[in-house]
Amino acid sequence: MIATAEPTRRGRFAPSPSGPLHLGSLLTAVGSYLDAKHQKAEWLVRIEDIDHTRSKPAYAGQILKTLECFGLYWDGEVLYQHTRLDAYQEAFDRLAQEGHLYPCHCSRARVAATTTANGRYTQVCKPDRRTTLSPIASSAITSAWRFDTESFDAITLHDRLQGSLTQHVHQTVGDFVIRRRDGEFTYQLAVVVDDAFQGITDVVRGADLFDNTPRQRLLQNALRWPSPTTLHLPVLVEKTGEKLSKSRQALALDPTQSPALLSHVLRLLGHAPPTDLADAPVHAQLQWAIEAWRIERLPRQTDCYLSTDPALPTQQP
Repeated sequence: MIATAEPTRRGRFAPSPSGPLHLGSLLTAVGSYLDAKHQKAEWLVRIEDIDHTRSKPAYAGQILKTLECFGLYWDGEVLYQHTRLDAYQEAFDRLAQEGHLYPCHCSRARVAATTTANGRYTQVCKPDRRTTLSPIASSAITSAWRFDTESFDAITLHDRLQGSLTQHVHQTVGDFVIRRRDGEFTYQLAVVVDDAFQGITDVVRGADLFDNTPRQRLLQNALRWPSPTTLHLPVLVEKTGEKLSKSRQALALDPTQSPALLSHVLRLLGHAPPTDLADAPVHAQLQWAIEAWRIERLPRQTDCYLSTDPALPTQQP
């Protein structure tokens, strides 16, 4: 069921439990929390554990405990994507019935061989004409399923930090997969369904997901659902340019050192606490930061270089 009443403003933090909360994911969590609370909005937490090959239940619990250690308390119940498969199937069937999907039988090798130099899928599996598929037919797990982008115009969106982006998805990405051959729904569909279900009005996440947004807009348009505003924060990377979440620095945070770590994250977000709050308890730092929160103080770069401090306290997962 989708929220239809005039929505309360809601933000969300949606980590994948493929590892412990590290400094980069803490930065996103703090940014989304402050943005919501500054607007007097609700802040929800969603565990994006739809990929069972990468997600570990123990990490989900660890992430939630770490958020609490940093004073990041969420509103309402935590939503787990693994409980939402029926909702994803319902949206999938609706898209299929309205002619937006087609099956793709390509192997990875064939996709690689027929993809353009810029990574665009060339529709080698697209039928001559779109056909309306019954829910039974569309639920058969015999192939991947792609969203047909050909009939959609270019998408222009305005990010609250990164500015405007215009992307013609058909020309730049092509028809993208929303359900894999193994039957698992992809991030693009799941995030759209869950944001609509939870009534999310403001999405704050890493800039590495910025160019995903037009694909999600297409799905929202096709499903006739509203689109939340977006704010894409720089992603924490090492000096080599490697994303922190994929590097050796992606260590579990030490909750006993939460004041120092929170102060560091606030500095990275352009909101350095006053000297008398630099070592204050997390609740005092957060209270100050909620009032001080300004988009214009945030670093805007999309190459996402934010230096890390190797002396910061972390612990092995």
